Amino acid sequence: MPLPPPSLHTARLRLRAFEDADVDDLFALQSNAHILRYWDSPPWTERSRAEKFIASCRRMAQEGTGARLAVDRVSDGAFIGWCTLNSWNPDFRSASLGYCYDDAAWGQGYATEAARALLDWAFDTLDLNRVQAEADTRNTASARVLEKLGFLREGTLREDCVVNGDVSDSWVYGLLRREWQPSSEPVPAH
Repeated sequence: MPLPPPSLHTARLRLRAFEDADVDDLFALQSNAHILRYWDSPPWTERSRAEKFIASCRRMAQEGTGARLAVDRVSDGAFIGWCTLNSWNPDFRSASLGYCYDDAAWGQGYATEAARALLDWAFDTLDLNRVQAEADTRNTASARVLEKLGFLREGTLREDCVVNGDVSDSWVYGLLRREWQPSSEPVPAH
């Protein structure tokens, strides 16, 4: 069953479905080796990867397996990254959270703000019981985002990725519905 991507708003951000016009911004983000230094796949070298990514976002929505949303800053309309709730399993009432942001947006609380809006929507609309996330053990900034959202570190996946030729461990985080603290700010879904 299809899962139309929501349009969500916070005080500083707009989360929306990807559009064809996002190709260049998305390629700039995903081709930046500094941004992807803890990512489990290499930076993109071809613009067509951005086109395929956007097509996969639409397929995800059509197949009803999750929602991947572009994140724009409200003040200037700039694309600053994306966040996703994928691997949605309605039988287990579970999904996985992920995100990627431009380094110019780091350290300003945008990742936490966007993820909080997406999680509010997911726990309400999808009736989730559990959300899981993973972070490279060297990526302490991502770990802080998850911990601010209430995720608990549940374990370590030893040598589960190869990042830039280096074997890497990942932390596994979990957030249960009963632990979720929804935002006090209303997040309309359109």
